[in-house]
Amino acid sequence: MTGLRSALFVERRAYRQRRLVDAARMLPVLGFLLIVLPLLWAPESGQERNLALDTIYVFGVWAALIVFARLLSPRLGPETASTGRPED
Repeated sequence: MTGLRSALFVERRAYRQRRLVDAARMLPVLGFLLIVLPLLWAPESGQERNLALDTIYVFGVWAALIVFARLLSPRLGPETASTGRPED
């Protein structure tokens, strides 16, 4: 155990870049779950489903996904565009 050990932690910039890539990959999954969520909402017995509110919800989620993608995209520079990993 007298040999040199590799660093346990990665560089802060590389770590943050990888977490941003992870967030960008999870955005479609989160969007799918949020858009499917109104299907699970059951109206109380004897009431009709309010499709207007469901439509507003779906378009609100869609707009929020666009905003989050827009906020993430500048931070995912060209170094991560081709491989999905930051160049070290």
